[in-house]
Amino acid sequence: MTDVSTGVLHTLFHSDQGGHEQVVLCQDRKSGLKAVIAIHSTALGPALGGTRFYPYAGEEEAVADALNLARGMSYKNAMAGLDHGGGKAVIIGDPDRDKTEELLLAYGRFVASLGGRYVTACDVGTYVADMDVVARECRWTTGRSPENGGAGDSSVLTAYGVYQGMRASAQHLWGDPSLRGRTVGIAGVGKVGHHLVEHLLEEGAEVVITDVRQEAVWRIADKHPAVGVAADTAALIEIEGLDIYAPCALGGALNDESVPVLTASVVCGAANNQLAHPGVEKDLADRGILYAPDYVVNAGGVIQVADELHGFDFDRCRAKAAKIFDTTLAIFARAKDDGIPPAAAADRIAEQRMHEAATAGGH
Repeated sequence: MTDVSTGVLHTLFHSDQGGHEQVVLCQDRKSGLKAVIAIHSTALGPALGGTRFYPYAGEEEAVADALNLARGMSYKNAMAGLDHGGGKAVIIGDPDRDKTEELLLAYGRFVASLGGRYVTACDVGTYVADMDVVARECRWTTGRSPENGGAGDSSVLTAYGVYQGMRASAQHLWGDPSLRGRTVGIAGVGKVGHHLVEHLLEEGAEVVITDVRQEAVWRIADKHPAVGVAADTAALIEIEGLDIYAPCALGGALNDESVPVLTASVVCGAANNQLAHPGVEKDLADRGILYAPDYVVNAGGVIQVADELHGFDFDRCRAKAAKIFDTTLAIFARAKDDGIPPAAAADRIAEQRMHEAATAGGH
C-alpha cells in the first residue's frame, strides 16, 4: 500500500491545513479533462473561488494546490464580508495546448453536479471567454462576459483593492494615505499588475516594474516611458529607496531568500499565498516590514464576481472594494493590540467570523 502519511490525504484529514468539507476528483476521458474541486467551508454560504488551469508536475501536486487555495478562499471571502465559503478548482494541463471547448463543457458539468455548493470563476490560466463556455453547462459560474450577464474582467477591482491596501499601509506607517512620491515596485504586470500601475501613476507614485514575460513589460513601458524597469524580481526587491513592494505574480514571493534583502518598508500585492511558509510573517515583522495580508487586499476580484449572483452593479462592487482600506487598517490595529503579525491578526478575524457562522448553524 502506498504511504500517504505525508501526502494530500494526511493534509486533508489530519493537519491544521486540512479540515476541508469535500474534495472532488473529476475525469472526462473523451475531452482529456482532469480536474480537482476542493470545498474548504460552506459555513458562510456556497463556496466561491476560481478555476486554475495549470501544467502541474503530477496529480498529487494539483490536489495539494487545490486544498491550499480553497482554504485561502475561505479566509478571503470571510474578510471581504461576503456570504460565501471557500472553494477552488484546478484543471491539470497546459492551457495553451490542452484547453478546448469540449473540455470546458465537461468541467462545467462537474461543477453543476455539486448543485451550487461551489461557485466557480476565473483564475490563472482561465479567462472570461472560458467562463462563458463553462456557464453553458453550469449556472453557478461567475466571471462571465457582460454580454452573458457577467461582470467581465475581475482584475479591474482586484487592482483597485490592492491600491486601497497600499493607501491603508501608508496611513498606518507614515500617517498619510497618499502615495504621491512613494516608490512602488511591482513584480508581475499581467492581468492585475497593469491596472495597478495606472492607479499608482494617477496618484503620482514612482513605479518600477518587472515580469518574466517581456511583452508585458513592453506594453507598459511603451505607454508610460517614465515607469522604471528592473531586470528581474531579485533586482527589483533590492532597489534602494523602494517604499512598497507589490508581488503580483504567482505565490511564495516572500521566502527565506527574499525577505532578508527586501528594501521596501511595506509589502502589499495581488499574488495569492505570498508567504512561502509559516514563520515568514514573523521574519517580516522582525525586519520592521509592514505586510498587508494578500487575501485581504486582493479580494476586489472575488467581491466583483460574487456580485454577479445578485445582478451585477459595478458601482456597488467598487464601493465594497473601497472598504478594503478600512479592513486593512483594522487588521493593523488588531495586530498591534494583540502583539502579533498582521497575517495572524487577519486569520483570527476571519476564523472568528467563520466560527460564529458555523456555531449559529451556517448560512
